[in-house]
Amino acid sequence: MTATTHTVTNQAPPLVGHDVFDSDRVLAEAVERHLAPELLDEARGDLGVLGKAAGSGQMAKWGERANANPPRLLTHDRYGHRIDEVEFDPAWHRLLGKSVGAGLTDAWGRPGGHVRRAAGFMVVSQVEAGHGCPLSMTHAAVPALRTEPEVAEVWEPAATSHVYEWGLRPVAEKAGALVGMGMTEKQGGSDVRTNTTEARPLAADGEYVLTGHKWFCSAPMSDAFLVLAQAPAGLTCFLVPRVLPDGSRNAFALQRLKDKLGNRSNASAEVEFDGTTWARRVGEEGRGLRSIMGMVAATRLDCVLGSAALMRQAVAQAVHHCAYRSAFGGLLIDKPLMRNVLADLALESEAATTLGLRLAAAYDADTPEERSLLRIAVPAAKYWVTKRCTPMVAEALECLGGNGYVEESGMPRLLRESPLNSVWEGSGNVQALDVVRVLRTEPAALDAFLREVGEARGADHRLDRAIRGVLVELADMDGIEARARRLTERLALVLQGSLLVRWAPPEVADAFCAARLGGDGGAAFGTLPHTLDLRAVVERARVEV
Repeated sequence: MTATTHTVTNQAPPLVGHDVFDSDRVLAEAVERHLAPELLDEARGDLGVLGKAAGSGQMAKWGERANANPPRLLTHDRYGHRIDEVEFDPAWHRLLGKSVGAGLTDAWGRPGGHVRRAAGFMVVSQVEAGHGCPLSMTHAAVPALRTEPEVAEVWEPAATSHVYEWGLRPVAEKAGALVGMGMTEKQGGSDVRTNTTEARPLAADGEYVLTGHKWFCSAPMSDAFLVLAQAPAGLTCFLVPRVLPDGSRNAFALQRLKDKLGNRSNASAEVEFDGTTWARRVGEEGRGLRSIMGMVAATRLDCVLGSAALMRQAVAQAVHHCAYRSAFGGLLIDKPLMRNVLADLALESEAATTLGLRLAAAYDADTPEERSLLRIAVPAAKYWVTKRCTPMVAEALECLGGNGYVEESGMPRLLRESPLNSVWEGSGNVQALDVVRVLRTEPAALDAFLREVGEARGADHRLDRAIRGVLVELADMDGIEARARRLTERLALVLQGSLLVRWAPPEVADAFCAARLGGDGGAAFGTLPHTLDLRAVVERARVEV
Protein backbone atom coordinates (compact mmCIF):
# COMPACT_ATOMS: atom_id res chain seq x y z
CA MET A 1 0.00 0.00 0.00
CA THR A 2 1.45 3.36 -0.99
CA ALA A 3 1.75 6.31 1.36
CA THR A 4 -0.48 8.40 -0.89
CA THR A 5 -3.51 6.48 0.29
CA HIS A 6 -2.93 7.86 3.80
CA THR A 7 -2.92 11.53 2.86
CA VAL A 8 -5.12 13.32 5.38
CA THR A 9 -7.27 16.14 4.03
CA ASN A 10 -10.50 17.91 4.91
CA GLN A 11 -10.20 17.25 8.65
CA ALA A 12 -10.59 19.86 11.38
CA PRO A 13 -7.54 20.41 13.59
CA PRO A 14 -7.87 19.58 17.31
CA LEU A 15 -9.60 22.25 19.35
CA VAL A 16 -6.67 22.87 21.71
CA GLY A 17 -4.35 25.74 22.49
CA HIS A 18 -7.02 28.32 23.35
CA ASP A 19 -8.40 30.09 26.42
CA VAL A 20 -11.64 28.30 27.32
CA PHE A 21 -12.82 31.27 29.36
CA ASP A 22 -11.90 34.19 27.15
CA SER A 23 -13.03 32.46 23.94
CA ASP A 24 -16.49 31.96 25.46
CA ARG A 25 -18.00 35.39 24.86
CA VAL A 26 -21.21 34.58 26.70
CA LEU A 27 -19.39 33.46 29.84
CA ALA A 28 -16.89 36.31 29.79
CA GLU A 29 -19.67 38.87 29.34
CA ALA A 30 -21.65 37.34 32.22
CA VAL A 31 -18.68 37.64 34.57
CA GLU A 32 -18.21 41.28 33.56
CA ARG A 33 -21.93 41.94 34.01
CA HIS A 34 -22.28 40.45 37.47
CA LEU A 35 -18.98 41.32 39.18
CA ALA A 36 -18.24 44.65 40.81
CA PRO A 37 -15.77 46.71 38.73
CA GLU A 38 -13.08 46.54 41.41
CA LEU A 39 -13.11 42.72 41.21
CA LEU A 40 -12.95 42.38 37.44
CA ASP A 41 -9.23 42.62 36.75
CA GLU A 42 -8.31 39.98 39.29
CA ALA A 43 -11.19 37.71 38.24
CA ARG A 44 -10.34 37.98 34.55
CA GLY A 45 -6.72 37.22 35.30
CA ASP A 46 -7.50 34.16 37.41
CA LEU A 47 -10.11 32.83 34.97
CA GLY A 48 -7.77 33.48 32.05
CA VAL A 49 -5.04 31.38 33.66
CA LEU A 50 -7.53 28.60 34.32
CA GLY A 51 -9.00 28.97 30.83
CA LYS A 52 -5.62 28.62 29.14
CA ALA A 53 -4.86 25.53 31.19
CA ALA A 54 -8.27 24.03 30.37
CA GLY A 55 -7.70 24.65 26.66
CA SER A 56 -4.28 23.04 26.66
CA GLY A 57 -3.44 19.66 25.21
CA GLN A 58 -2.09 18.60 28.59
CA MET A 59 -5.38 18.98 30.48
CA ALA A 60 -7.21 17.35 27.59
CA LYS A 61 -4.99 14.31 28.01
CA TRP A 62 -5.64 14.29 31.78
CA GLY A 63 -9.37 14.16 31.10
CA GLU A 64 -8.97 11.35 28.58
CA ARG A 65 -6.75 9.34 30.93
CA ALA A 66 -9.03 9.78 33.93
CA ASN A 67 -11.92 8.36 31.89
CA ALA A 68 -9.93 5.60 30.22
CA ASN A 69 -8.65 4.39 33.62
CA PRO A 70 -11.65 4.51 35.97
CA PRO A 71 -11.28 4.23 39.74
CA ARG A 72 -10.66 0.83 41.34
CA LEU A 73 -12.07 -0.35 44.66
CA LEU A 74 -9.59 -1.71 47.22
CA THR A 75 -11.51 -3.30 50.08
CA HIS A 76 -8.52 -5.01 51.76
CA ASP A 77 -4.76 -4.68 51.90
CA ARG A 78 -2.38 -7.53 51.12
CA TYR A 79 -2.58 -8.83 54.69
CA GLY A 80 -6.37 -9.00 54.79
CA HIS A 81 -7.01 -5.80 56.73
CA ARG A 82 -10.09 -3.87 55.68
CA ILE A 83 -8.99 -0.53 54.15
CA ASP A 84 -11.98 0.61 52.02
CA GLU A 85 -10.07 2.81 49.62
CA VAL A 86 -10.45 3.79 45.99
CA GLU A 87 -7.48 4.05 43.66
CA PHE A 88 -7.61 6.77 40.99
CA ASP A 89 -5.45 7.41 37.97
CA PRO A 90 -2.86 10.16 38.62
CA ALA A 91 -4.64 12.28 36.01
CA TRP A 92 -7.65 12.51 38.34
CA HIS A 93 -5.50 13.99 41.09
CA ARG A 94 -3.92 16.46 38.68
CA LEU A 95 -7.35 17.66 37.59
CA LEU A 96 -8.52 18.08 41.17
CA GLY A 97 -5.30 19.81 42.13
CA LYS A 98 -5.74 22.33 39.33
CA SER A 99 -9.40 22.99 40.16
CA VAL A 100 -9.09 23.18 43.94
CA GLY A 101 -6.05 25.40 43.48
CA ALA A 102 -8.20 27.73 41.37
CA GLY A 103 -10.58 28.21 44.32
CA LEU A 104 -13.48 26.16 42.99
CA THR A 105 -14.46 25.04 46.48
CA ASP A 106 -14.15 28.57 47.87
CA ALA A 107 -17.11 30.82 47.08
CA TRP A 108 -18.91 31.64 50.31
CA GLY A 109 -16.34 33.87 51.96
CA ARG A 110 -15.08 36.23 49.26
CA PRO A 111 -16.72 39.09 47.31
CA GLY A 112 -18.17 37.90 44.02
CA GLY A 113 -17.14 34.41 45.00
CA HIS A 114 -20.11 32.59 43.51
CA VAL A 115 -19.88 34.23 40.09
CA ARG A 116 -16.13 33.67 39.93
CA ARG A 117 -16.47 30.09 41.05
CA ALA A 118 -19.39 29.37 38.69
CA ALA A 119 -17.36 30.59 35.72
CA GLY A 120 -14.35 28.53 36.77
CA PHE A 121 -16.53 25.47 37.36
CA MET A 122 -17.90 25.79 33.83
CA VAL A 123 -14.38 26.10 32.43
CA VAL A 124 -12.95 22.97 34.06
CA SER A 125 -16.12 20.92 33.55
CA GLN A 126 -15.54 21.20 29.81
CA VAL A 127 -12.26 19.32 30.23
CA GLU A 128 -13.56 16.52 32.41
CA ALA A 129 -16.98 16.60 34.07
CA GLY A 130 -16.44 13.74 36.52
CA HIS A 131 -14.06 15.59 38.81
CA GLY A 132 -16.70 18.29 39.19
CA CYS A 133 -18.61 16.05 41.62
CA PRO A 134 -16.24 16.37 44.62
CA LEU A 135 -15.72 20.05 43.77
CA SER A 136 -19.46 20.63 43.82
CA MET A 137 -20.18 18.74 47.03
CA THR A 138 -17.30 20.31 48.92
CA HIS A 139 -18.36 23.80 47.87
CA ALA A 140 -22.01 23.09 48.68
CA ALA A 141 -21.27 21.60 52.10
CA VAL A 142 -20.41 24.98 53.63
CA PRO A 143 -24.03 26.13 54.37
CA ALA A 144 -24.77 22.83 56.08
CA LEU A 145 -21.55 22.94 58.12
CA ARG A 146 -22.42 26.44 59.31
CA THR A 147 -25.57 25.19 60.98
CA GLU A 148 -23.23 23.72 63.63
CA PRO A 149 -20.56 26.36 64.45
CA GLU A 150 -18.24 23.93 66.25
CA VAL A 151 -18.20 21.66 63.20
CA ALA A 152 -17.77 24.59 60.79
CA GLU A 153 -14.80 25.89 62.79
CA VAL A 154 -12.90 22.69 62.04
CA TRP A 155 -14.16 21.75 58.58
CA GLU A 156 -14.94 24.97 56.71
CA PRO A 157 -11.31 26.16 56.44
CA ALA A 158 -10.30 22.75 55.10
CA ALA A 159 -13.21 22.59 52.65
CA THR A 160 -12.57 26.08 51.26
CA SER A 161 -8.80 25.67 51.06
CA HIS A 162 -7.01 26.15 47.75
CA VAL A 163 -4.83 23.12 48.46
CA TYR A 164 -5.73 19.64 47.25
CA GLU A 165 -4.17 17.08 49.55
CA TRP A 166 -4.78 13.45 48.70
CA GLY A 167 -4.91 10.71 51.34
CA LEU A 168 -6.93 9.78 54.40
CA ARG A 169 -5.68 11.49 57.56
CA PRO A 170 -7.31 13.45 60.39
CA VAL A 171 -8.57 16.79 59.10
CA ALA A 172 -6.35 18.64 61.58
CA GLU A 173 -3.31 17.24 59.74
CA LYS A 174 -4.43 18.30 56.25
CA ALA A 175 -4.08 21.58 54.38
CA GLY A 176 -7.29 20.91 52.48
CA ALA A 177 -10.17 18.45 52.55
CA LEU A 178 -13.07 17.27 50.39
CA VAL A 179 -16.60 16.76 51.70
CA GLY A 180 -19.16 14.45 50.10
CA MET A 181 -22.80 13.67 50.68
CA GLY A 182 -24.92 10.56 51.24
CA MET A 183 -28.69 10.85 51.28
CA THR A 184 -30.27 8.23 49.02
CA GLU A 185 -30.94 4.67 50.14
CA LYS A 186 -32.13 1.55 48.33
CA GLN A 187 -35.74 1.74 49.43
CA GLY A 188 -36.34 5.45 48.95
CA GLY A 189 -34.17 7.24 46.43
CA SER A 190 -35.23 10.89 46.48
CA ASP A 191 -37.82 10.16 49.19
CA VAL A 192 -35.26 10.60 51.95
CA ARG A 193 -37.90 10.66 54.69
CA THR A 194 -38.11 6.88 54.24
CA ASN A 195 -34.41 6.45 55.09
CA THR A 196 -33.79 3.55 57.44
CA THR A 197 -30.24 4.35 58.60
CA GLU A 198 -30.39 4.73 62.39
CA ALA A 199 -28.41 7.14 64.58
CA ARG A 200 -27.94 6.20 68.24
CA PRO A 201 -26.78 9.01 70.53
CA LEU A 202 -23.64 8.57 72.60
CA ALA A 203 -22.89 10.11 75.98
CA ALA A 204 -21.02 13.08 74.51
CA ASP A 205 -23.29 15.84 73.26
CA GLY A 206 -23.77 15.76 69.49
CA GLU A 207 -22.02 12.41 68.98
CA TYR A 208 -23.78 9.33 67.56
CA VAL A 209 -23.10 5.97 65.95
CA LEU A 210 -24.81 4.95 62.73
CA THR A 211 -26.25 1.68 61.47
CA GLY A 212 -27.43 1.42 57.89
CA HIS A 213 -26.43 2.08 54.30
CA LYS A 214 -26.21 4.60 51.50
CA TRP A 215 -27.09 3.45 47.99
CA PHE A 216 -25.23 6.30 46.27
CA CYS A 217 -22.15 7.88 47.79
CA SER A 218 -20.16 9.81 45.21
CA ALA A 219 -16.44 10.50 45.57
CA PRO A 220 -16.10 8.02 48.46
CA MET A 221 -12.46 8.96 49.06
CA SER A 222 -13.54 12.38 50.36
CA ASP A 223 -12.47 13.22 53.88
CA ALA A 224 -15.99 13.44 55.31
CA PHE A 225 -19.63 13.07 54.30
CA LEU A 226 -22.84 14.78 55.22
CA VAL A 227 -25.47 12.07 55.62
CA LEU A 228 -29.07 11.77 56.77
CA ALA A 229 -30.13 9.24 59.40
CA GLN A 230 -33.06 8.63 61.74
CA ALA A 231 -32.25 9.91 65.24
CA PRO A 232 -34.67 9.60 68.19
CA ALA A 233 -36.34 12.91 67.21
CA GLY A 234 -36.46 12.11 63.49
CA LEU A 235 -34.43 12.61 60.34
CA THR A 236 -31.17 14.36 61.21
CA CYS A 237 -28.04 15.54 59.39
CA PHE A 238 -24.63 14.17 60.44
CA LEU A 239 -21.00 14.65 59.50
CA VAL A 240 -19.24 11.30 59.06
CA PRO A 241 -15.43 11.62 58.77
CA ARG A 242 -13.40 8.88 57.12
CA VAL A 243 -10.64 9.25 59.74
CA LEU A 244 -11.26 10.00 63.41
CA PRO A 245 -9.30 12.65 65.32
CA ASP A 246 -7.06 9.99 66.90
CA GLY A 247 -5.97 8.78 63.43
CA SER A 248 -8.03 5.58 63.38
CA ARG A 249 -10.30 4.76 60.46
CA ASN A 250 -14.02 5.26 60.94
CA ALA A 251 -16.25 2.27 60.11
CA PHE A 252 -17.12 3.11 56.50
CA ALA A 253 -17.40 -0.03 54.39
CA LEU A 254 -17.32 0.42 50.62
CA GLN A 255 -19.31 -2.50 49.28
CA ARG A 256 -18.91 -1.86 45.55
CA LEU A 257 -18.51 0.88 42.97
CA LYS A 258 -21.33 1.64 40.55
CA ASP A 259 -20.79 0.80 36.88
CA LYS A 260 -22.22 3.98 35.37
CA LEU A 261 -23.25 5.13 31.92
CA GLY A 262 -20.97 8.17 32.13
CA ASN A 263 -19.11 10.10 34.81
CA ARG A 264 -16.69 7.21 34.73
CA SER A 265 -13.66 8.99 36.12
CA ASN A 266 -15.56 9.62 39.35
CA ALA A 267 -16.25 6.84 41.84
CA SER A 268 -19.78 6.30 43.15
CA ALA A 269 -20.09 3.71 45.89
CA GLU A 270 -22.50 1.75 48.04
CA VAL A 271 -21.61 2.28 51.69
CA GLU A 272 -22.47 0.38 54.87
CA PHE A 273 -22.43 1.68 58.46
CA ASP A 274 -22.02 -1.17 60.94
CA GLY A 275 -23.29 0.25 64.22
CA THR A 276 -19.91 1.63 65.24
CA THR A 277 -19.69 4.34 62.57
CA TRP A 278 -19.03 7.58 64.46
CA ALA A 279 -20.93 10.70 63.41
CA ARG A 280 -21.29 14.29 64.60
CA ARG A 281 -24.72 15.89 64.50
CA VAL A 282 -25.03 18.92 62.20
CA GLY A 283 -27.99 21.13 63.10
CA GLU A 284 -30.92 20.20 65.30
CA GLU A 285 -32.06 16.64 65.77
CA GLY A 286 -35.11 15.97 63.66
CA ARG A 287 -34.36 18.91 61.33
CA GLY A 288 -32.08 17.08 58.93
CA LEU A 289 -33.73 18.25 55.74
CA ARG A 290 -33.56 21.85 56.84
CA SER A 291 -29.87 21.44 57.70
CA ILE A 292 -28.91 19.92 54.37
CA MET A 293 -31.18 21.84 51.97
CA GLY A 294 -28.64 24.62 51.55
CA MET A 295 -26.22 22.03 50.26
CA VAL A 296 -28.84 20.53 47.96
CA ALA A 297 -29.73 23.93 46.47
CA ALA A 298 -26.07 24.70 45.78
CA THR A 299 -25.44 21.34 44.12
CA ARG A 300 -28.59 21.79 42.04
CA LEU A 301 -27.17 25.04 40.71
CA ASP A 302 -23.99 23.13 39.88
CA CYS A 303 -26.14 20.71 37.88
CA VAL A 304 -27.25 23.72 35.81
CA LEU A 305 -23.67 24.94 35.44
CA GLY A 306 -22.36 21.46 34.65
CA SER A 307 -24.95 20.95 31.93
CA ALA A 308 -24.26 24.43 30.56
CA ALA A 309 -20.57 23.50 30.40
CA LEU A 310 -21.32 20.30 28.46
CA MET A 311 -23.50 22.29 26.08
CA ARG A 312 -20.81 24.89 25.57
CA GLN A 313 -18.13 22.30 24.84
CA ALA A 314 -20.44 20.43 22.47
CA VAL A 315 -21.37 23.52 20.46
CA ALA A 316 -17.76 24.73 20.42
CA GLN A 317 -16.65 21.40 18.96
CA ALA A 318 -19.49 21.38 16.42
CA VAL A 319 -18.86 24.92 15.19
CA HIS A 320 -15.10 24.31 15.09
CA HIS A 321 -15.55 21.17 13.01
CA CYS A 322 -17.93 22.83 10.57
CA ALA A 323 -15.60 25.82 10.17
CA TYR A 324 -12.94 23.50 8.67
CA ARG A 325 -14.89 20.65 7.11
CA SER A 326 -15.94 20.95 3.46
CA ALA A 327 -18.79 19.08 1.79
CA PHE A 328 -20.86 19.56 -1.33
CA GLY A 329 -18.68 22.36 -2.63
CA GLY A 330 -18.12 24.51 0.44
CA LEU A 331 -17.48 24.75 4.17
CA LEU A 332 -20.22 23.24 6.31
CA ILE A 333 -20.47 26.39 8.39
CA ASP A 334 -21.54 28.31 5.28
CA LYS A 335 -24.30 25.87 4.32
CA PRO A 336 -27.69 27.41 5.20
CA LEU A 337 -29.15 24.29 6.79
CA MET A 338 -26.05 23.49 8.85
CA ARG A 339 -25.89 27.13 9.91
CA ASN A 340 -29.46 26.80 11.16
CA VAL A 341 -28.51 23.77 13.25
CA LEU A 342 -25.42 25.43 14.69
CA ALA A 343 -27.31 28.62 15.51
CA ASP A 344 -30.04 26.66 17.30
CA LEU A 345 -27.42 24.82 19.35
CA ALA A 346 -25.68 28.11 20.15
CA LEU A 347 -28.97 29.61 21.38
CA GLU A 348 -29.49 26.73 23.78
CA SER A 349 -25.96 27.05 25.09
CA GLU A 350 -26.13 30.82 25.54
CA ALA A 351 -29.47 30.65 27.34
CA ALA A 352 -28.14 28.01 29.76
CA THR A 353 -24.94 29.92 30.54
CA THR A 354 -26.72 33.24 30.99
CA LEU A 355 -29.25 31.72 33.38
CA GLY A 356 -26.64 29.82 35.40
CA LEU A 357 -24.47 32.90 35.97
CA ARG A 358 -27.50 35.01 36.88
CA LEU A 359 -28.35 32.54 39.64
CA ALA A 360 -24.75 32.54 40.86
CA ALA A 361 -24.96 36.33 41.09
CA ALA A 362 -28.10 35.97 43.22
CA TYR A 363 -26.07 33.94 45.71
CA ASP A 364 -23.49 36.73 45.87
CA ALA A 365 -26.15 39.41 46.38
CA ASP A 366 -27.72 37.44 49.26
CA THR A 367 -30.70 39.77 49.74
CA PRO A 368 -34.17 38.55 50.76
CA GLU A 369 -35.42 39.21 47.22
CA GLU A 370 -32.57 37.28 45.60
CA ARG A 371 -32.95 34.38 48.03
CA SER A 372 -36.65 34.23 47.11
CA LEU A 373 -35.75 34.21 43.42
CA LEU A 374 -33.34 31.34 43.96
CA ARG A 375 -36.02 29.34 45.73
CA ILE A 376 -38.10 29.06 42.56
CA ALA A 377 -35.51 29.67 39.84
CA VAL A 378 -32.98 27.01 40.88
CA PRO A 379 -35.36 24.00 40.62
CA ALA A 380 -36.89 25.43 37.43
CA ALA A 381 -33.46 25.95 35.87
CA LYS A 382 -32.24 22.58 37.09
CA TYR A 383 -35.27 20.92 35.52
CA TRP A 384 -35.05 22.62 32.14
CA VAL A 385 -31.35 23.10 31.45
CA THR A 386 -30.43 19.54 32.41
CA LYS A 387 -33.35 18.19 30.33
CA ARG A 388 -32.15 20.09 27.26
CA CYS A 389 -28.56 18.93 27.60
CA THR A 390 -28.85 15.41 26.15
CA PRO A 391 -30.70 16.21 22.90
CA MET A 392 -28.49 19.24 22.40
CA VAL A 393 -25.24 17.27 22.81
CA ALA A 394 -26.59 14.48 20.58
CA GLU A 395 -27.32 17.02 17.82
CA ALA A 396 -23.86 18.55 18.20
CA LEU A 397 -22.31 15.09 17.87
CA GLU A 398 -24.24 14.59 14.63
CA CYS A 399 -22.67 17.76 13.21
CA LEU A 400 -19.37 15.84 13.17
CA GLY A 401 -21.00 12.92 11.35
CA GLY A 402 -19.25 9.60 11.78
CA ASN A 403 -16.24 11.39 13.28
CA GLY A 404 -18.43 12.43 16.20
CA TYR A 405 -19.49 8.85 16.90
CA VAL A 406 -15.88 7.78 17.40
CA GLU A 407 -14.47 7.88 20.93
CA GLU A 408 -11.36 9.83 19.90
CA SER A 409 -13.49 12.86 19.06
CA GLY A 410 -14.52 13.24 22.70
CA MET A 411 -18.16 13.68 21.72
CA PRO A 412 -19.31 10.23 22.97
CA ARG A 413 -17.91 11.10 26.41
CA LEU A 414 -19.96 14.32 26.42
CA LEU A 415 -23.07 12.39 25.35
CA ARG A 416 -22.66 9.74 28.06
CA GLU A 417 -22.24 12.50 30.63
CA SER A 418 -25.22 14.54 29.44
CA PRO A 419 -28.09 12.76 31.31
CA LEU A 420 -26.34 12.81 34.68
CA ASN A 421 -27.29 16.25 35.93
CA SER A 422 -30.95 15.60 35.22
CA VAL A 423 -30.83 12.60 37.56
CA TRP A 424 -28.45 13.87 40.25
CA GLU A 425 -29.87 15.89 43.17
CA GLY A 426 -33.46 15.05 42.29
CA SER A 427 -34.77 14.03 38.89
CA GLY A 428 -37.14 16.07 36.75
CA ASN A 429 -40.31 15.25 38.67
CA VAL A 430 -38.68 16.18 41.97
CA GLN A 431 -37.69 19.59 40.59
CA ALA A 432 -41.12 20.25 39.07
CA LEU A 433 -42.87 19.30 42.30
CA ASP A 434 -40.49 21.53 44.24
CA VAL A 435 -41.53 24.45 42.00
CA VAL A 436 -45.19 23.69 42.72
CA ARG A 437 -44.49 23.48 46.45
CA VAL A 438 -42.78 26.88 46.38
CA LEU A 439 -45.68 28.42 44.45
CA ARG A 440 -48.10 27.14 47.08
CA THR A 441 -46.16 28.08 50.21
CA GLU A 442 -43.78 30.95 49.38
CA PRO A 443 -45.54 33.85 47.65
CA ALA A 444 -42.38 35.95 47.90
CA ALA A 445 -40.70 33.57 45.45
CA LEU A 446 -43.29 34.16 42.73
CA ASP A 447 -43.12 37.91 43.40
CA ALA A 448 -39.33 37.80 42.94
CA PHE A 449 -39.68 35.80 39.72
CA LEU A 450 -42.22 38.21 38.27
CA ARG A 451 -40.04 41.18 39.18
CA GLU A 452 -37.09 39.56 37.43
CA VAL A 453 -38.88 38.77 34.18
CA GLY A 454 -40.66 42.11 34.41
CA GLU A 455 -37.32 43.84 33.89
CA ALA A 456 -37.66 42.92 30.20
CA ARG A 457 -41.37 43.56 29.79
CA GLY A 458 -42.20 45.59 26.72
CA ALA A 459 -38.98 44.76 24.89
CA ASP A 460 -40.33 41.80 22.90
CA HIS A 461 -43.98 41.03 22.21
CA ARG A 462 -43.40 37.27 22.23
CA LEU A 463 -41.86 37.43 25.68
CA ASP A 464 -44.74 39.60 26.93
CA ARG A 465 -47.24 37.08 25.60
CA ALA A 466 -45.35 34.19 27.23
CA ILE A 467 -45.36 35.99 30.60
CA ARG A 468 -49.12 36.49 30.33
CA GLY A 469 -49.48 32.79 29.51
CA VAL A 470 -47.60 31.83 32.68
CA LEU A 471 -49.88 34.06 34.74
CA VAL A 472 -52.94 32.38 33.20
CA GLU A 473 -51.52 28.95 34.13
CA LEU A 474 -50.82 30.10 37.67
CA ALA A 475 -54.36 31.35 38.07
CA ASP A 476 -55.64 27.77 37.88
CA MET A 477 -54.06 25.50 40.49
CA ASP A 478 -56.47 22.59 39.88
CA GLY A 479 -54.57 19.54 38.73
CA ILE A 480 -51.33 21.45 39.12
CA GLU A 481 -49.28 18.35 39.97
CA ALA A 482 -50.02 16.72 36.62
CA ARG A 483 -49.12 20.01 34.90
CA ALA A 484 -45.99 20.60 36.96
CA ARG A 485 -43.50 19.79 34.21
CA ARG A 486 -45.25 21.99 31.66
CA LEU A 487 -45.43 24.91 34.10
CA THR A 488 -41.80 24.51 35.18
CA GLU A 489 -40.67 24.45 31.56
CA ARG A 490 -42.57 27.67 30.82
CA LEU A 491 -41.14 29.39 33.89
CA ALA A 492 -37.58 28.47 32.84
CA LEU A 493 -38.09 29.56 29.23
CA VAL A 494 -39.64 32.88 30.21
CA LEU A 495 -36.76 33.53 32.61
CA GLN A 496 -34.17 32.65 29.96
CA GLY A 497 -35.95 34.81 27.41
CA SER A 498 -36.10 37.80 29.73
CA LEU A 499 -32.38 37.57 30.47
CA LEU A 500 -31.43 37.29 26.81
CA VAL A 501 -33.69 40.21 25.85
CA ARG A 502 -31.92 42.34 28.46
CA TRP A 503 -28.33 41.25 27.90
CA ALA A 504 -27.73 39.27 24.70
CA PRO A 505 -27.14 40.77 21.23
CA PRO A 506 -30.43 41.52 19.42
CA GLU A 507 -29.97 38.68 16.93
CA VAL A 508 -29.66 36.16 19.78
CA ALA A 509 -32.65 37.46 21.74
CA ASP A 510 -34.75 37.66 18.56
CA ALA A 511 -33.98 34.07 17.60
CA PHE A 512 -34.62 32.74 21.09
CA CYS A 513 -37.95 34.51 21.47
CA ALA A 514 -39.06 33.43 18.00
CA ALA A 515 -38.24 29.75 18.47
CA ARG A 516 -38.71 29.16 22.20
CA LEU A 517 -41.49 31.61 23.07
CA GLY A 518 -43.15 32.56 19.80
CA GLY A 519 -43.79 29.05 18.47
CA ASP A 520 -41.78 29.69 15.31
CA GLY A 521 -39.51 26.68 15.67
CA GLY A 522 -39.79 22.93 15.38
CA ALA A 523 -39.27 20.04 17.79
CA ALA A 524 -35.74 19.31 16.55
CA PHE A 525 -32.72 21.59 16.48
CA GLY A 526 -32.10 23.36 13.18
CA THR A 527 -35.69 24.54 12.66
CA LEU A 528 -35.22 28.27 13.27
CA PRO A 529 -36.93 30.77 10.95
CA HIS A 530 -34.63 31.34 7.98
CA THR A 531 -35.17 35.11 8.12
CA LEU A 532 -33.15 35.46 11.33
CA ASP A 533 -29.50 36.59 11.44
CA LEU A 534 -28.18 33.08 12.01
CA ARG A 535 -24.65 33.79 10.82
CA ALA A 536 -24.13 36.27 13.67
CA VAL A 537 -25.44 33.76 16.21
CA VAL A 538 -23.02 31.08 15.00
CA GLU A 539 -20.01 33.41 14.88
CA ARG A 540 -20.68 34.42 18.48
CA ALA A 541 -20.27 30.77 19.52
CA ARG A 542 -17.12 30.13 17.49
CA VAL A 543 -13.74 29.55 19.16
CA GLU A 544 -10.84 31.26 17.43
CA VAL A 545 -7.71 29.10 17.58
